[in-house]
Amino acid sequence: MNIAVGADHGGFILKQVVVEQLKQLGHTIVDCGADTLNPADDYPDFARAVGEAIQRGAAERGVLICGSGVGAAVAATKMRGIRSSVCHDTYSAHQAVEHDDMNVLSLGARVVGDELAKELVRAFVAARFDGGERFQRRLNKVLEMEGNK
Repeated sequence: MNIAVGADHGGFILKQVVVEQLKQLGHTIVDCGADTLNPADDYPDFARAVGEAIQRGAAERGVLICGSGVGAAVAATKMRGIRSSVCHDTYSAHQAVEHDDMNVLSLGARVVGDELAKELVRAFVAARFDGGERFQRRLNKVLEMEGNK
């Protein structure tokens, strides 16, 4: 799977761990920055880059990393077709895909360590949308809300 990965200065170090884990799992990385540690960078720029990679079909999913994960998730969800959430436990990381068709995992580098981040990424990429009637019905309502912005 092609996975877009982006991080601001708060997530820069953890991004390297996440990228390596994804590569070990056989995924192709679409690197959306940051390329250098710059304390003046802003998480919305990386959320946009990851979201655009998904929108144009260069990636099926994305991982965003900032200090808490919250800012990146908030910014990403402003983009059409992007469903992101902060997940700091493995249940949420897979359940959000299975039930809600989440396509961007947001992580807080100041909240999770390297090993938990690896577990979260594994749970996220292994999960598939269930597609059952109740899940599709709910997703359709979300998509309708998105279209009415």
